[in-house]
Amino acid sequence: MPMAGRDATHDPALRSWVASANAPGADFPIQNLPIGIFDRPGEAARGGIAIGDAVLDLRAAREAGLIAGEAAEAACAPTLNRLMAIGRQASAALRRQVSALLAVGASAQTLADRILVPMPQARMRLPAAVANFSDFMASYDHCARLGVRRDPKNPLPQAFRQLPVAYHSRASSVRVSGEAVARPNGQWQRQDGTMHFGPTEALDYELELAVWIAGENALGTPVPMARAPDRIFGYGLLNDWSARDIQRWEMPPLGPFLAKSLSTSVSPWIITSEALAPFEVPPPVQDPPALPYLDSPWNRSHGALAIRMKAAILTPRMRADGAAPATLTDAQFAGMYWTAAQMVAHHASNGCNLLPGDLLGSGTVSGPEDTGRACLAEIGLTGPVALPNGETRRWLQDGDEVIFTARAEAPGAVPIGFGECRAVIAPAPAWPTE
Repeated sequence: MPMAGRDATHDPALRSWVASANAPGADFPIQNLPIGIFDRPGEAARGGIAIGDAVLDLRAAREAGLIAGEAAEAACAPTLNRLMAIGRQASAALRRQVSALLAVGASAQTLADRILVPMPQARMRLPAAVANFSDFMASYDHCARLGVRRDPKNPLPQAFRQLPVAYHSRASSVRVSGEAVARPNGQWQRQDGTMHFGPTEALDYELELAVWIAGENALGTPVPMARAPDRIFGYGLLNDWSARDIQRWEMPPLGPFLAKSLSTSVSPWIITSEALAPFEVPPPVQDPPALPYLDSPWNRSHGALAIRMKAAILTPRMRADGAAPATLTDAQFAGMYWTAAQMVAHHASNGCNLLPGDLLGSGTVSGPEDTGRACLAEIGLTGPVALPNGETRRWLQDGDEVIFTARAEAPGAVPIGFGECRAVIAPAPAWPTE
């Protein structure tokens, strides 16, 4: 069975001696404690935990004797893969240690200057070395909206209601938030039938949740639904950048390829599964019911997560005018047709060995409301989007910055944030002449 849910680390009355963590609306209160990898100039990369507007340096905390054990040692490495490998029991124990040392009244406050790094001084890195990246398509609304253009009578892929559809994407082009995304070159057929090669004219974002894998199963050994939740180390934000003109041309033979491998942006902080226990909710009822290998009592009662996700745009003109980013998408992850546990169980159902640090994308998190359209391909079905300053967008232009945020919210729980996943679109590189 999945690990136990709430414990003392989720207590809504808990407060931290880091004052900024107690501010209303803070992304990183003591009930959150997301983990990531950071460094500073001249220093080695190592694990850190976000608390308010600071980063708890786990290496410094361990050297000061404030945390101990296998998980504390693993978290001092330059990637989180080792911590992910030893499993969620160990990372949950580390969470309890960190919660205690950051709570009001803890003696660790006297060492604040040694163990805390102001967040602006921390350069965030990719949380883990990603060996494999699989991207799912789990939103009914996303599939139905875009599928109407292909086949109005049968908009959903044939297998959508039977299994969580996915494809194997490119791990090497996964990048941490803040790194620019170069407009890709590619080939597609224009409406007049002529073939074209050049910079994409239909660059899009896709608002997704990142699912980070813990533990490992041997090749040939499936992961049943009873164990699937414990294989999820945590969650983050993921932008599955998409070149729609290239994608439309290459999709029919074998599915997404160059339209997706151009770049994938992920947020630096991983919100652990333990932190999200108070936000577990029942998923939508599946019709027809999932086959037994994709079903469990726990999944029916706790498989979804109440996470409000947003995408915003900041254009060059908005930036020059000092304007705030304009919201494009406001969607709820709890409405996804397939859950993260079902994605894990299906992925490993053929014996595929999921590795520590493997990355799954949830697929575009679109909801039924117009505000829940989670990519420009959906938003543009009714025409270009009008921005508050009078600009319009059908697709992303050079210099546009896309910013993802998310917040888990539930009655009786302190809301927790995910930080940001953001990137600016850079011009396409000049094509080599020789």
